[in-house]
Amino acid sequence: MKKSVLSSFLTSKLLRGSFTALLFSSAVVGMNGCATVEGAGEDIQSAGEAIEEGAEDASN
Repeated sequence: MKKSVLSSFLTSKLLRGSFTALLFSSAVVGMNGCATVEGAGEDIQSAGEAIEEGAEDASN
């Protein structure tokens, strides 16, 4: 059975749209992941500084 030109066009356009949506979604998730890791790093750094200050206070 031969596909019609319209069917081929719709299929390729649907695949292109699906791929674009998947690519965009992946980019958004990736950016959110980076922000989460960055925030965790800042929290860990802040906790380390608090521990360091506590240790300095205890030694004085």
